[in-house]
Amino acid sequence: MKKHLLTLAVLMLFSTVAWAQKMSPVGTWTNEEGKARFEIYECGTKLCGKIVSLKEPMRNGKPKLDDNNPDKKLRNRPLQGLVFLQGFEYDGDNKWDEGTIYDPESGKTYSCYMKMNGKDKMEVKGYIGISLIGRSQNWTRVN
Repeated sequence: MKKHLLTLAVLMLFSTVAWAQKMSPVGTWTNEEGKARFEIYECGTKLCGKIVSLKEPMRNGKPKLDDNNPDKKLRNRPLQGLVFLQGFEYDGDNKWDEGTIYDPESGKTYSCYMKMNGKDKMEVKGYIGISLIGRSQNWTRVN
C-alpha cells in the first residue's frame, strides 16, 4: 500500500509541475486592441518582453520610432524589436512581479506584474507605487 501511495504522490508531483509549466507566460501575445504582438522570453533568471510586430509599423514611409523616450539618445530606436518588459520574477500563484513596463506612447516606465488567468490569457498591470492603482490589459496568447 505504501508503494502505491508513493507512486501516486510522485505522479501528482509531476502532473503539478507539468501544469505549472503550461501556465508560463513565455511565448507570443497580443493586446486587447490587437495593435501589436509581444514576445515574452527568459532573460537570465527573469522574464523580459519585446515588441515583435506592429499592426501599423510605418509612419510616413519610415519605421515607427521611440519618439517619446525621455532620453533623447534613444528616440531613434525602432519600436519593432524594442524591449519594453524587464525584470519579472516568479512570485507564485501564476504571477510574475517586480518587473517594469515601458510605454512608448507616453515615454514612461511603470512597475508591472503579469498574472496568468488561463493557459492563453494573461493580465498585465502597470502601476506607480502600489498595484491597487494602475492600468490593466488582458493579453491573449497567439503562439
